[in-house]
Amino acid sequence: MHAIILFAHGSRDPLWHKPIQAVAQRIEQRVAQQGESTVVRCAYLELTVPDLPTVAQQLVTEGATSLDVVPMFLGVGRHAREDLPALMQALRVAHPSVDISCQPAVGEREVLLDLLADIALGKLT
Repeated sequence: MHAIILFAHGSRDPLWHKPIQAVAQRIEQRVAQQGESTVVRCAYLELTVPDLPTVAQQLVTEGATSLDVVPMFLGVGRHAREDLPALMQALRVAHPSVDISCQPAVGEREVLLDLLADIALGKLT
């Protein structure tokens, strides 16, 4: 089984995670339409549960053979540069038989930057 983990910062605000969960739901819908068997979960760095190691362990227990972590960070600050690589290394040590990859932070993606510019210019409704 392949799994995608949307990895975000977290917040004390209980409503903060709703956009991340909305992205997960959209991925699930697209995967279902394509007839694929990818599982999607959300994980958080701090202030919100569950954390990345917990989600990874749950997925491996459920039979995941590959995990793709997607950092949902617009800015590439200390968390993306320092905390995330350490977490990824720990996951690889904890689950040596699982293929674990990490995409670039979403804020480094040209397509997202273009989309944000279009939104700011009022080109999208």
